[in-house]
Amino acid sequence: MKIAILGTGVVGETLGTKLVELGHEVRMGSRTANHEKAVAWTRKAGARASQGTFADAAAFGELLFNCTAGTASLEALKLAGAEHLKGKVLVDVANPLDFSKGFPPTLSICNTDSLGEQLQRAFPDVKVVKSLNTVAADVMVNPGLLPAPTDIFVAGNDAGAKKQVTQVLTEGFGWKRVVDLGDITTSRGTESYLFLWLRLYQALGTPHFNVQLVRA
Repeated sequence: MKIAILGTGVVGETLGTKLVELGHEVRMGSRTANHEKAVAWTRKAGARASQGTFADAAAFGELLFNCTAGTASLEALKLAGAEHLKGKVLVDVANPLDFSKGFPPTLSICNTDSLGEQLQRAFPDVKVVKSLNTVAADVMVNPGLLPAPTDIFVAGNDAGAKKQVTQVLTEGFGWKRVVDLGDITTSRGTESYLFLWLRLYQALGTPHFNVQLVRA
């Protein structure tokens, strides 16, 4: 499959590398065609990896991952171009973290809205699925780093899109427990969880943790 990674940070690089290892063709997109980090990743990731602008990557990908900073995601997708996104599944991994007042950050969107919802409203022809935003990058692609099975979440309006993303999570990344929260408005819950995640990170001194739901 041809997959687009929008964003050149740790999350984008980690997901892109894993997807290349799984045999996919992956193009990393950024504001410029030859972004230094994207070029370096392409050289390291091998023949199935490439880089380009956000628009290049979006046009290339059959499946897209939004790994941009949450406060810049809307602008990045506008640069990608609605015509290149139309009808495609976009896995929104981003969180709207605002570091303007230092650490821990606040959320620039919360309570009655979410980044996932904003992206879906801005691009109604895109099938937005919120997922993977509740764990650290290396846990996203290797849940086996943790000593027990834990839960990952999906949220979105399109059942078929969530099924496709769930298949990538389970068959590709190795997640055994995927919880469908419902429509895209449930992104408010997973994005708000970052308040707790950040405090746990501080308390535990490691990003290698996750939640396990225990059902009655």
